[in-house]
Amino acid sequence: MRDTLPLLERIPFPGIRRAHLETLQVNVGYRCNQSCVHCHVNAGPNRTEEMDDDTVDLVLDVLVRRKIDTLDITGGAPELNPHFRRLVRAARKRGVHVMDRCNLTILEQPGQEDTAEFLARERVEIVASMPCYLQDNVERQRGKGVFDVSIRSLRKLNTLGYGRGLPLDLVYNPQGPFLPPSQAALEADYKRVLGQEYGIVFDRLYVLANMPIQRFGSMLVSKGEFDSYLQMLQHAHLDANLDSVMCRNLVSVDWRGFLYDCDFNQMLDLPVERAGARLHLRDLLAGGIDGRPIRVGGHCYGCTAGQGSSCGGALKEAAE
Repeated sequence: MRDTLPLLERIPFPGIRRAHLETLQVNVGYRCNQSCVHCHVNAGPNRTEEMDDDTVDLVLDVLVRRKIDTLDITGGAPELNPHFRRLVRAARKRGVHVMDRCNLTILEQPGQEDTAEFLARERVEIVASMPCYLQDNVERQRGKGVFDVSIRSLRKLNTLGYGRGLPLDLVYNPQGPFLPPSQAALEADYKRVLGQEYGIVFDRLYVLANMPIQRFGSMLVSKGEFDSYLQMLQHAHLDANLDSVMCRNLVSVDWRGFLYDCDFNQMLDLPVERAGARLHLRDLLAGGIDGRPIRVGGHCYGCTAGQGSSCGGALKEAAE
């Protein structure tokens, strides 16, 4: 796999600084039951990195010490971590809003048959990957049979109250090297087709641009499309999106407990540092990181191009 970091480091990006920390985004491991082409984590069934019990305890301590409102749990498939449910239960007992980045197909994996019920009992917000409302497009990106499993999982979530009081959001990624369409317009299409064809309801659709890192970045390089994709992102950049990018109010935590300005920087191994040393969850127990400069590079244009995108979807439309 081609490393795109040397290419991205050569591309300048406007300097930005952290605001108040509101969200702890925790990657509990890179193991997943799928291996999607667009996955910026390079997750898959053979990955072994996994957050341990002691680091989970540190996450919970930091949530309390720093008075953080939101815990955003991601992976891989985060549900595969053996400490996932303990982390969710303990965070909810502390009054923290918990989000689960779910790929939907995990809900039918052996050992996960009651996961949907668990998430509903704990009133966890589900942010589910659903790259299209058309079967061919989904299976082209995520594999044969994924669409039918995703539909069954969404129906099950609806029966448990998701999309009908419990928060259920879907995530769209483009199929190739281009920007996502209007979030509002695409959300209307998703709701119309999924509602009419399958009786499925959900709350919001998030549109995310594909990041030129890991599998997707390597594919761009191999096809000779890396430079043109980055040029497109740069030409579509809007300064207005800089105030709303996720890294201003979020910190990403890897499975070992080290800190990054965002999940993408985590995958590029660009940690938050002080005096050349990586910062860890333990450092957040001692003090905050508000006001620190954010590590940026060419990949950051993936969050500021066009509508802008982040883990919470489009920035420009959301602001409007």
